[in-house]
Amino acid sequence: MKISETLLPEFDQEMANTRKVLERVPDGKGDWKPHPKSSTFGALTAHIANMPDWAGLTMQSDSFDYAPPGAPPYQTPKFGSNKELLAAFDKSVAEARAALAAADDSKMLGPWTLMAGGKTLMTMPRIAVIRTFVMSHTVHHRAQLGVYLRLNDIPLPQLYGPTADEK
Repeated sequence: MKISETLLPEFDQEMANTRKVLERVPDGKGDWKPHPKSSTFGALTAHIANMPDWAGLTMQSDSFDYAPPGAPPYQTPKFGSNKELLAAFDKSVAEARAALAAADDSKMLGPWTLMAGGKTLMTMPRIAVIRTFVMSHTVHHRAQLGVYLRLNDIPLPQLYGPTADEK
């Protein structure tokens, strides 16, 4: 069995759960944040919706410099509505899934490098990048988003089991 075949069921479950949470995000709250040091609702949801893009990027390139010397730094896309956000997320998930499904084991085990300003921040096998910087990172921020929803009295969906809102 290919590495990608063992990864895809987890990817599918986490992306479906992430979509459930993103669906709850209300329009008109983009500037809200729970604390001055926190991201806004809009920035957090855009970051989450964009994370699957990193899977395709990781599988289709050997490195990425998010602040390349002499060029503008990477900017997370912004969305005008939850409908736009969900459409972008769905597209990103479909493209990421296709890239993962197409990858052979040598590609999954090959190195990938994240850079900033031409300097290497880390190099890992692609499978480790997918697991940590795509999937675990998504779950981490999805949990933050759950707190944002709770603080705005928006019911939380079931992910791994019942919530106080859905039994």
